[in-house]
Amino acid sequence: MEQKVKKGILYLIPATLGDGPVTDTIPGKVLSLLPAVSCFIVEEVRTARRFLKKAVPAIDIDDLTFLVFNEHSAKSDLEEFIKPLINGQDVGLLSEAGLPCIADPGSEIVRRAHEEGIRVIPLTGPSSILLSLIASGFSGQNFAFHGYLPVDRQERKKKLKELEHTARTRQQTQIFIETPYRNIRMFEAILEACMDSTGLCIAADLTTAKEFIKTMTVREWKKLKPSIEKVPVVFLISCEF
Repeated sequence: MEQKVKKGILYLIPATLGDGPVTDTIPGKVLSLLPAVSCFIVEEVRTARRFLKKAVPAIDIDDLTFLVFNEHSAKSDLEEFIKPLINGQDVGLLSEAGLPCIADPGSEIVRRAHEEGIRVIPLTGPSSILLSLIASGFSGQNFAFHGYLPVDRQERKKKLKELEHTARTRQQTQIFIETPYRNIRMFEAILEACMDSTGLCIAADLTTAKEFIKTMTVREWKKLKPSIEKVPVVFLISCEF
């Protein structure tokens, strides 16, 4: 009788948010596990290699297998990413920054793993979304993350007004992000679209030496222009502030 191959484990591996020491934000359990994984599903090979070499200096990068899955990947290719797991190999799903599957396409891989009966193990690490939420002073009982808002000026203004309305009627913290080079435009759009009494938190460069987190009303923000050009930023708005 043919022996059934035991399926591998899919590890959801966190990455650092900035260039600080890996040990500042990545738990020892994760670092001790990394040398045992030789196949990684990543968004970009170069940044994945850099993180792994920094996290485990003794690791032989050239012995590792990297499978690239990002927003440009076709869903029809998912089987190629699941195949190593079905064949019994443990695989690490590694985000560009923070936790996999939050503001990245990794959830597609995890869903297929569940469909194939593959064990999924999430590992603890930093999340810019959760870190900004707990540092904002806004409600952590009821919140929603919206990813990127529309780029078109009018559509973005309309969306911001919708989020503000939801924040007010549902007492729900609204969280969103922007491409770093458009941060200032987003900031200005918030000041234009939202009421003066609405609370706005800006959390930039989290977990780095340049970390900036500040919560004020829109009225107060109109007197201060934050230095948030070309850096990772999380925006949060609330009508309970």
